[in-house]
Amino acid sequence: MKLTILGCYAATPRTFTNPTSQILEIKNRIFLIDCAEGTQVQLRKNKIRFSKINHIFISHLHGDHFFGLIGLVSTFTLLNRATDLHIYGPKGIQEIIKLQLRLSNSWTNYGLFFHELESNESEVIFEDEKVLVKTIPLKHRVYTNGFLFQEKASPRKLNLDAVQNYEIDTCYYQKIKNGKDITLEDGRVIENDKLTFDPIPAKNYAFCSDTAYNEAMIPIIENIDVLYHESTFLQSEENLAKKTLHSTAKEAATIALKSNAKQLILGHYSTRYENIDLFREEAATIFPEVLLADDGKSFEF
Repeated sequence: MKLTILGCYAATPRTFTNPTSQILEIKNRIFLIDCAEGTQVQLRKNKIRFSKINHIFISHLHGDHFFGLIGLVSTFTLLNRATDLHIYGPKGIQEIIKLQLRLSNSWTNYGLFFHELESNESEVIFEDEKVLVKTIPLKHRVYTNGFLFQEKASPRKLNLDAVQNYEIDTCYYQKIKNGKDITLEDGRVIENDKLTFDPIPAKNYAFCSDTAYNEAMIPIIENIDVLYHESTFLQSEENLAKKTLHSTAKEAATIALKSNAKQLILGHYSTRYENIDLFREEAATIFPEVLLADDGKSFEF
């Protein structure tokens, strides 16, 4: 599982920082999460292949999270994209994008599908044979969702030496990988754990931005492997966090601690701060496993 931060600063793009957008590579799928201004430039800088992006998840309709979307949709057309594109986001995202396409007479030459979200409860919005994606209802000034990406469990790995030692026919291999015991012709039952190795444990990732401190999300992200949680402010500006329905680094760390997360990544920093190391220092007083997002930075888990 690899996470590439394209942008992780709040509000406005600057010459050296970008608003929110990131790429999650999981089970050979590439998901784009939020799409602020400058996203396609950042995609090129980080050598992400545009053609691999088939699913885009938009958390909410504040400009620093989706103003780059129409540009990317249009660029896909210029690149003669043929593959369908699916966009998941709040109700209204379809109207916004289609209005811009209509008034600019710039209709796509590929299938463009919108999956609009309205529920205040967590729901499955994408699922295939390897990955499941659920919403994480957040608490912000407009309707907002985080996203939980979950790998599905892989089949068990065949222990070829053991299988061949018992002279088991290859037609049973899939059954064994599915976790079944095998009965030999002489009646002996060979337990599955003697024929297989444990698979690599399935991983999961939670994206939670933008949001005020919100313990309601904890049951959804409990025991998460990697939690990205916004930390727009430091605790010294707690009053601004409450006013704007954002979180402090300390509050993000508290959510990580209470949800039993293995790893916390902080991001969505206010540009008022010159040194983002202050966010890690504050969060580490509550939760020790803290990483800092930054533009162009990648994490592999």
